[in-house]
Amino acid sequence: MSDRPVTLAGIRETQVMLRGRVHHTPLLSSQTAARIAGAAAGARLGDDRLYLKAEHLQKTGSFKPRAALARISSLSGDERRRGAITISAGNAGQAYAWAGREAGVPVTVVMPAGAVASKVAACLEYGADVVLHGAHVGESLAHLEVLRSERGLTLVHPYDDPEVLLGNGSCGLEILEDLPDVDVVVVAVGGGGLIGGVTVALKESRPEVRVYGVEPVASDALRRGIEAGEPVRITPVSVADGLGAPAAGRLAIEIGRRYLEDVVLVDDPTILAGLRFAVERLKQVLEPAGATALAALLSGAIPIREGDRVCAILSGGNVAIDRLGDLLAGAGPLPARR
Repeated sequence: MSDRPVTLAGIRETQVMLRGRVHHTPLLSSQTAARIAGAAAGARLGDDRLYLKAEHLQKTGSFKPRAALARISSLSGDERRRGAITISAGNAGQAYAWAGREAGVPVTVVMPAGAVASKVAACLEYGADVVLHGAHVGESLAHLEVLRSERGLTLVHPYDDPEVLLGNGSCGLEILEDLPDVDVVVVAVGGGGLIGGVTVALKESRPEVRVYGVEPVASDALRRGIEAGEPVRITPVSVADGLGAPAAGRLAIEIGRRYLEDVVLVDDPTILAGLRFAVERLKQVLEPAGATALAALLSGAIPIREGDRVCAILSGGNVAIDRLGDLLAGAGPLPARR
């Protein structure tokens, strides 16, 4: 693990290193989403007041390459030669596989045995050695430790490492560059690597920005960690497999306790309603995790004030296409437009 502090200066430095190597993803807007979210929250939003940071259009289909390239770039020469190992339900694995290929570093990815087949295939196509083990990420973790010891590999953590947060913080800086007067930013949470970096970038640049985390009701690792003041192990259960961390990272918990307005919980039908809206109205294909922040806004779970300028991060688009029909069929209702 890196020992660099997670600061605004560090995020800016990392953003310079990443420039031209990852995408500066666009902000999308939706008048319909603004009307639904405003009505659900009981606060009128103008048609130009809701934006969506399209991280599903990032390399490998999620925000993760920002973090992966930052962490891989921090390895020593000896660590690069021996190789790196990570654990992932899919998106972090793909990102580290891609970053390793870009940097010439061999990467091993440990994934649950039931990981989405398309995510496994993508890791392999990027050149990673994929090891499938365990029913969920928590069970895979013990096997990772065995492999790391046997093979002399360096752990590149999917979310709880300063370099990871510094890389992900570049997403927050891009939001401020494109929407400098943003009032509310909504971020879906797995282990906390994205929200940790984005929150530091936002709050240390523009303290008045209100940042909200969103978790599935049965995958609430960050909310529990903030309440306890330390990581709390859970057995995550949600259709949003990309948010299924067995515990939130210490760094995200520390940042969340200092800066976050709240971490709200949404159920699976609500998440799938956000996914359905994205496909039908935005014409954007997301995975459930990628639609979770949008779903929280559309359902009224995020407090919005009259005239707020709001941004939700669409954090991933690596959905299993053969499951998309079933996922859309499981969507709950959205509040009616006014």
